[in-house]
Amino acid sequence: MGEFDYDLFVIGGGSGGVRAARVAAGTGARVALAEDSRLGGTCVIRGCVPKKLMVFASSYPSHIEDANAYGWDASCTDFDWLKFRGKLHEELDRLEGVYGSLLNKSGVEVFDSRARLSGPHEVTLADGTVKSARHILIATGGRPVRPDMKNATMGLVSDDMFNLDALPKRLLIVGGGYIGCEFACIMAGLGVEVTMFLRGGQILNGFDEECRGLVAEMMREQGIDIHTGTSILEMERASEHKDHPILRGSDAASSGTGTDFTRSDHTGSGPIWVKCTTGHEGVYDHVMFATGRAPNTDDLGLEEVGVKTGRKGEILVDGYSQTNIPSVYAIGDVTDRVQLTPVAIREAMAFVQTVFQGHDCPVDHENIPSAVFTRPELGTVGMTEEEARDDRPIEVYATSFRPMRSSFAGQPTRTMLKLIVCKESQVVMGAQVVDENAGEMIQLIGIAVKNKLTKAQFDATCAVHPTVAEELVTMSQPVRVG
Repeated sequence: MGEFDYDLFVIGGGSGGVRAARVAAGTGARVALAEDSRLGGTCVIRGCVPKKLMVFASSYPSHIEDANAYGWDASCTDFDWLKFRGKLHEELDRLEGVYGSLLNKSGVEVFDSRARLSGPHEVTLADGTVKSARHILIATGGRPVRPDMKNATMGLVSDDMFNLDALPKRLLIVGGGYIGCEFACIMAGLGVEVTMFLRGGQILNGFDEECRGLVAEMMREQGIDIHTGTSILEMERASEHKDHPILRGSDAASSGTGTDFTRSDHTGSGPIWVKCTTGHEGVYDHVMFATGRAPNTDDLGLEEVGVKTGRKGEILVDGYSQTNIPSVYAIGDVTDRVQLTPVAIREAMAFVQTVFQGHDCPVDHENIPSAVFTRPELGTVGMTEEEARDDRPIEVYATSFRPMRSSFAGQPTRTMLKLIVCKESQVVMGAQVVDENAGEMIQLIGIAVKNKLTKAQFDATCAVHPTVAEELVTMSQPVRVG
């Protein structure tokens, strides 16, 4: 067996860890992987996949409404959450099985166990077994966190949303990032009364200002009650706050919801009374915290081995995903670089190419396309208008309109497309799309931005008519120059 038990030991069975293990094994390396939860990690089990399936489920009421405008006699009866949840978990079980099968076929030895570093070339499993490896890759991902406040454990986090016993009637979401906004749209689409608290003045901090403003406007059109500049001041079980007027029936009667806030039909633990910093008070069946994520580095043995971590606990790595301990590498959310599943997979591929295939392959984090699956979606690649303006003189090409499908149906939904162009070189530095198909569009636009195509090359491309995307190649005059 040589000096080590394995050439590579991977800690973490999410998308990045599984990809690294499989591809490394394909080079002839002896590979093992340890996962103490479920294969697939955040993306497959607690994130991208179940969330996108919930996005699909929540979109049908609006499709039915459109269908009637287009001449169909269509209706949408009550949503059966338990039926959907059962099918959802069947699909997640299937995908977990696929991951296990792929690892098995690749010859990767899998340990259903927690593993921690016990030396530069050693890991110790939960039962005390010690394994040695020439290289160790940490791919343990991240987790949602609750704020540091009294009774925060009463609130849910994103992981919990796929396991609800029933849909809440009233939901408070704390946080206006992409996770909070996506779940707000999902729940509103499923018929839940959604309120959002965010500390800042607008949702989706860090995204293009104009685009996030449009998304917020569209969310409000769906009935989502967004409170900016707002944080929770107090929260407790409503049953323990009997002097609140809602529990005496006055507010419940005036609201017209018909909700009985003196009991809970959902978790058995009762609704939650909340008071916020603006003085607003309310009672909600659930409070969901979408206030950030933290890297999973607790009890990994990093300090004992000397692996350096950052202020948030993230593992510090160089451009090749290597830590300060030469034999230890880390990829994915545990490094807190770019928290996206495809990025973790690309980091895994770059790691294998560098370490096991002899190629000099640093990780490339430039011009990564991404999408926020709100309704409508927001797609982005490259620089926002604000980022680009701070960097150099630019031209902004933008248009906003009601697309044909929405306009015919009498829906208020609007679309926006933006190209951020370097004034001197005419290279397209960034693109932003707000549209029901923004995720699909931005994937293809990302190819052009990644390859630094110019505005002239966009313009030289013939439009496909009638489509929303044709506007990307027909915007002839900049709306702003700065």
